[in-house]
Amino acid sequence: MQSRLDKSPVATWWWTIDRWFLAAFLSLMGLGIVLSFAASPAVAERIGLDSFHFATRQIIFTVPALGVMLAVSFLDSRQIRRMALVILCLMLVLMVAVLYIGVEVKGARRWVSLAGLSIQPSEFLKPAFVIMCAWLFAEHKRQPDIPGNLFAMLLLVLVVSLLVAQPDLGQTMLTTGTWGIMFFMAGLPWLWIVALGAAGVGGVFAAYTVFPHVALRIDKFLTGEGDTFQVDMGREALINGGWFGVGPGEGTVKRVIPDSHADFVFSVAGEEFGLIMCFFIMSIFAFIVLRGLNTALKEHDDFTRYAVGGLVTVFGLQAVINMCVNLQLVPAKGMTLPFISYGGSSQIAIAISMGMVLALTRKRPEKRKQMGFGLSQRAVPAE
Repeated sequence: MQSRLDKSPVATWWWTIDRWFLAAFLSLMGLGIVLSFAASPAVAERIGLDSFHFATRQIIFTVPALGVMLAVSFLDSRQIRRMALVILCLMLVLMVAVLYIGVEVKGARRWVSLAGLSIQPSEFLKPAFVIMCAWLFAEHKRQPDIPGNLFAMLLLVLVVSLLVAQPDLGQTMLTTGTWGIMFFMAGLPWLWIVALGAAGVGGVFAAYTVFPHVALRIDKFLTGEGDTFQVDMGREALINGGWFGVGPGEGTVKRVIPDSHADFVFSVAGEEFGLIMCFFIMSIFAFIVLRGLNTALKEHDDFTRYAVGGLVTVFGLQAVINMCVNLQLVPAKGMTLPFISYGGSSQIAIAISMGMVLALTRKRPEKRKQMGFGLSQRAVPAE
């Protein structure tokens, strides 16, 4: 245990970090490993791999993800902005490149192979996009003659255009929704809320009209006709599990669903460990989002408020979409459950995002700014 008198970087980090956030993130990472051992052996055996191939790789992904999250949490807000700018520029280049040299899977190009590693640029783009938009919104509020809101809109248009070109409409909706909530936090007028809401409805209608696979998924969800095998089995698994589950290793959904270790790991958790486990997982995500938003509301610094609010929003929305797909509450969409679903790009990208949350919510000494003749003072957050 570090002493409060110890002024080393590690000791300072330990006494200033939000340990509730840290515990929640570590809990999700641990659950990801446990559920990978439960969900992935059947998938690995079905495709001719070693039984614990995916479980082992989940551990391999989690170790560097943990290291990245802790490393990012040591940074200050200025370093976070600089890192986000570098990541944003790099990922925008890769998202253009993925349209030409990316690996095509089910008609979409979302992955690019670099040095033998498969990277999904859109995953890494999300936290950088949130940070840069938060900075632009904050700069506009600090000095209204700076067109920060306009630049944030142009950045949104650029990112959405690249996502639609892949196409990845799930990430498009996630990114747009997060941006809208951040814009709302920044105090957008009600006229903008109506306009953005209308644009969102128009975008969904356009996607339904232009992209056949989107229309097919929505039609299947509304009518129940067509190939709904995965979502039907996912829901049935949750029903079969009851309150306490059928027991570890006794589930059946993982033996028939191709993505049981990834998009449908929540259903495996429900079948084998019961609804109690599902509620426990949901409570951790809810705790992170609510604590993040509560912390953001108490922040004096506009950039920190928008950034923390945006990061926990995109984190929570992604979890909600995944769980709703498993519960058959929304049309099927390939969206991972943060820190729990199998996936290297997703693990590292989410670790960067939550490392930023840890960094921005650290307790930092406040500078005292003297006013008048020293009779009154106010606290000004340190940079």
